[in-house]
Amino acid sequence: MIEKVNPSHPDKVADRIAGAIVDLAYEKTLNPKIAVEVLIGHGTCHAIIETTVDDLDENDIAKLIHRIGGDVVPDIIVVPQDKHLSENQMDEIRCGDNGIFKGMPLTDEQRAISEVAHEIYEKYPSDGKYIIDGAKMILCQSQASTGQLQSEYPTAIVNPLGDWSGGTDVDTGATNRKLGSDMADSVTGGGLHGKDLSKADVSVNIYAFLKAQETGQPVELCCAIGDSTIDGHPYFEIVTMAREYIRSIGGFEKFAEWGLY
Repeated sequence: MIEKVNPSHPDKVADRIAGAIVDLAYEKTLNPKIAVEVLIGHGTCHAIIETTVDDLDENDIAKLIHRIGGDVVPDIIVVPQDKHLSENQMDEIRCGDNGIFKGMPLTDEQRAISEVAHEIYEKYPSDGKYIIDGAKMILCQSQASTGQLQSEYPTAIVNPLGDWSGGTDVDTGATNRKLGSDMADSVTGGGLHGKDLSKADVSVNIYAFLKAQETGQPVELCCAIGDSTIDGHPYFEIVTMAREYIRSIGGFEKFAEWGLY
């Protein structure tokens, strides 16, 4: 059983805004330290940003909030990152979080619902959520013809409450609230979005997930803040691998659209 949401779901809108702010920090410097939390809904977008980057422009942040979130009032707070966290990274790139991490090979069911989600979103780029449980499929797609979707997916349950508009005026969105959609069975305690690559929540999660897909075997890892080695690899190698992955998909905002699959 697995749920997938598309990039216009309110929680993914929040993830995308957080990712775009991280992209902005990386435009300023090679290795920024940043953590972003976003809450959006009912005409307002709150963004709290902790960072070592001292020249983030709030006007630029407001513009990307409007680009992704629409006609909302930005409420932006930018504060320096905690000095102890910053000092952890002064001499070398080391693990920026305590945490446990798991990578799990994707199942056929998980791949299938991801394909369906992408197919529907291509036709209807609006808020949607999709669930599969064996032979049972539930499709909730806003601003779409329920009848048309039912004809395309005749065995699915389509929009159980009828046609709906979706979006952040129907529901609020918050950063990292849809990790099951992003990571499937690889979900542990760490959130993927709104953080720089030094954070294990980003880099170690990506590493564990990709290793599990490559080997077909579960991967379980734990780390402490300040660790220089993870899974037998220098931490900077984990970060480099994650950086290449993020670059390959077009940045942190693009990463936030669908997560890891």
